[in-house]
Formats: sequence, C-alpha cells, structure tokens
Amino acid sequence: MVPSPLALLLALGAAATALAEPLRFVDCGSVDGSIQEVNVSPCPTQPCLLHKGTSYSINVTFASKIESQGSKAKVYGEMLHVDIPFPIPEPDGCKSGIQCPIQKGHSYSYLNKLPVKSEYPSIKLIVKWELVDDQDQMLFCWKIPVQITS
Repeated sequence: MVPSPLALLLALGAAATALAEPLRFVDCGSVDGSIQEVNVSPCPTQPCLLHKGTSYSINVTFASKIESQGSKAKVYGEMLHVDIPFPIPEPDGCKSGIQCPIQKGHSYSYLNKLPVKSEYPSIKLIVKWELVDDQDQMLFCWKIPVQITS
C-alpha cells in the first residue's frame, strides 16, 4: 500500500518538529523575567555538540516582570563551579532582538550568536547565559550542558 500524500506530509512535519524541539535548560536565577523557551541552533541533542570554528544561533523567549531602559548579556563557561567569561559579539540586548525600553508584562525574543573559537579546548562544560536589566538584576539566566569538539 502506498502512503497518501497527506500521511507523508504529516510524517515529515512531525520529523521537522522533533528537530526544532526547545532545549531542556536549568533556570539559574531569573528574577525580573520568566523564560518561556530556549533554542540553540543547531543543537538536535543534548549535550549540545559545539564545533570549533562554528557560530550557533541563540533564541530565548521570555516575559519581563519589570521595566528597564536596557539590557546586557553575560555569558560564561562553567567548569568545576567556576564561571569563566565567554565573549559574545553583541552584549547589548537592545541590539539583539529586544525592543527597548523593556516593558513589564511583555514577551520578547532575544536573539544572539555564540561563536566557538578554534583555539578553545575540546571539553565538556556548562554554558551559562544571563541577561541583566539596567539595575543589574537578572531578566533571565539559563544553563545547558555542552561539549566543545573539533
């Protein structure tokens, strides 16, 4: 029996949805906002395999509980409970998909890139990503396990 075009379309849609699943993450202290979804692309499985010399897309959907004129991202590689600063190309949240000023009760999509430099060691670690408001309070903070690989 030949499957109907509709059955094939549904099967393909289910497969595509499975690839776009939001990541499981740990909230590490979101105070002034609540995270709705975290996506790292491409990262089909966890821990995310981050290949040296590649840049990854970050998309965080969150709701703000406060008003803020601006926001700033801080990214760390956490190893043995020590946070090592991880430079990103654009730390200003207002230049990363968020329309500022940030308003209480509104949802935002924060978009950024995570470049993995060739000189980074091949290692397993935790990526910790914070977005702070203009009072240096956390709009969001999330952690995911990653493995940097060649």
